[in-house]
Amino acid sequence: MSLRNKACVTGVGETVYSRGDSRSAFELQCEASLKAIADAGLKPSEIDGIIPIGIVSGTADDFIDNFGIRDLRFSALVPHGGASPVMALQCAAAAVAVGACNHVLITFGRSVTAGATAGRAGARIHTMPQFHYVTEFEYPIGAAAPAQLYAPMARRHMELYGTRSDQFGEIAVAFREHALLNDNAVMKKPITLEDHRNSRMISDPFRLLDCSLESDGGAAVVVSAAERAGDLRQPRVSILGVAEGHPDSPGSITQRPDMTKLGIDKAAERCFQMAGVTRDDIDVLELYDCFTYVVISQLEALGFCKKGEGGPFVQGGRLKLGGALPTNTHGGLLSQAHVWGLNHVVELVRLLRGQAGRAQVADAQVGLVTGYGDMGDGAVAILSKG
Repeated sequence: MSLRNKACVTGVGETVYSRGDSRSAFELQCEASLKAIADAGLKPSEIDGIIPIGIVSGTADDFIDNFGIRDLRFSALVPHGGASPVMALQCAAAAVAVGACNHVLITFGRSVTAGATAGRAGARIHTMPQFHYVTEFEYPIGAAAPAQLYAPMARRHMELYGTRSDQFGEIAVAFREHALLNDNAVMKKPITLEDHRNSRMISDPFRLLDCSLESDGGAAVVVSAAERAGDLRQPRVSILGVAEGHPDSPGSITQRPDMTKLGIDKAAERCFQMAGVTRDDIDVLELYDCFTYVVISQLEALGFCKKGEGGPFVQGGRLKLGGALPTNTHGGLLSQAHVWGLNHVVELVRLLRGQAGRAQVADAQVGLVTGYGDMGDGAVAILSKG
């Protein structure tokens, strides 16, 4: 069954993104959710499907209690880290397409920069059951934090294809420029390639400016059945295609036959086929960017350039606003905020509505968003205006 044009993203919402927010993840999640529901022109009680995302996310029951939902007809969990928001789009689109429900809330909240868990990304991720292979293979040699786990993948790409650190820097600089146009971005200081080169090493080859932010905030979107979207408040943004994929040995990067191959390698062609569009039809990209290298690997996996050519591909301002392929126009996880990439979906919807402010891509009709989680699980969605 194809999900093409069976569902629309009808509402989006975000909190202010910051560091040191004293509110709980659930409080942030509720604020973003209420904004998304209002953006769609719905009442909280009209939500009849919910997909909460995150390690400490509120449950479906929490939203029933707090939002006065009288008949929740569908709920699901999608436990794949940063791939979860786009995987949740697929799940929500399928649910409304078969009539299980009419309006699905996808919601995420994160509060990690204050309190006992501040700065302990490695400790947090090891509470997730899908990381038990890391505990067996990588953890014993000291690789605990995400930067340490992803670094071998990036270094392998550099050794095989000649990819360079300054090409990672091109990505960091471009996304920071975009964040400076965004009033709701954590990072507000311009950076240069020299700043990238001089930033301290975190885990070779990743420098500080290759790494995404630790930040607090919430984001949410509402997915509605296509036949109901026309009656709601905002211009239609349709889901043309969506697919997920998982790498070989998904729980451990170092145990794969090819550690540079991602789940998105398997999902990309399915998504494009469902959507009925080509790479040339894509006006804007919102790519999961936990690390700069991951952007390069996804551009290759998605077919925008050949394997091994991602480094040169990102040079010359190609990913900047006004470039050939504007990417992460909000600043991304690297410079706007890290809310598991649900902010990427929010940004793409606003771009296709023509509501992205100073980051608006002129006449954007079709855009692509990815999710990337755990050790390479991936998802791709293609959305269109109207």
